Amino acid sequence: MTAAQFPNVRPRRLRRTPALRRMVAETRLHPAEFVLPMFVKEGLLEPAPIASMPGVVQHSLSSLRKAAHEAVTAGVGGLMLFAVPEERDAIGSAGVDPDGILQRAIREVAGEVGDSTVIMSDLCLDEFTDHGHCGVLRADGTVDNDATLEIYGEMALAQAGAGAHMLGASGMMDGQVGFVRRALDAAGYQDTAILAYAAKYSSAFFGPFRQAVESQLTGDRKTYQQNPANAVESLREVRLDVAEGADLVMVKPAMSYLDIVRQVADAVEVPVAAYQISGEYAMVEAAAANGWIDREQAILETLTSIRRAGASVILTYWALDAIRLLG
Repeated sequence: MTAAQFPNVRPRRLRRTPALRRMVAETRLHPAEFVLPMFVKEGLLEPAPIASMPGVVQHSLSSLRKAAHEAVTAGVGGLMLFAVPEERDAIGSAGVDPDGILQRAIREVAGEVGDSTVIMSDLCLDEFTDHGHCGVLRADGTVDNDATLEIYGEMALAQAGAGAHMLGASGMMDGQVGFVRRALDAAGYQDTAILAYAAKYSSAFFGPFRQAVESQLTGDRKTYQQNPANAVESLREVRLDVAEGADLVMVKPAMSYLDIVRQVADAVEVPVAAYQISGEYAMVEAAAANGWIDREQAILETLTSIRRAGASVILTYWALDAIRLLG
């Protein structure tokens, strides 16, 4: 090949060294973008490992407080709290009890870290019901949307009163954001923010999470969570939630729905979050444990893909691992 035949443009020049690649990187990760989901179980004295999620535990109240402090010291942007009660019933009474395990957990974390991070709480009934659904049931076993909203309003006041900065409205009930917003405002919690799980799909990747919260669910949630085949529907859901007062909107799961993350980010003017869920986490951990992939590279690659798709907030069980790798 003669000199005249050489390529005139050589994109590889900017990939030649780590410093060059770092300088021209189009997408960057920052610890403040990461939210660490955390589980607390009523009655525990010590943390209990979750078999399907290596490295993740159900916390006791005391270990939750310590872990929250460590996460905030490391630089996470927020903490999302989920709770496992000792007793469940058909209407999820523990979820609205001011002394229920989630409200106690919020108070513990707020007492430890205050306003130095964003304390988020899961506003949903599935952890608290004896049937495992995200709402109360009619006599025929279907979820009663509007009766569920009434309980969501009570939950919102309990969580805001305990000190949550942001409520994760995750139940996918029609009108949930507007109902919760009105309940909060009427009670003087105008400054409590709402993270709307606006595009939450009925996904096979939720399995390990259900083990983490010891879900009582039989059947599925296809009548209220979205069909994985649909994308336009997500944009409708997102626009409705924004109109009802959502401060952030979220896509869940993340990795199988990066196209949805991108479409949502292009469609709205509020921050977009994405939840890298338990099954996505577990698949990588399992493959890495078998020596099939490089765990650390996979962590950063998956998180970068979510950020590149348009999410400015990422809920991930790897929040602390990612911060360490970025450091």
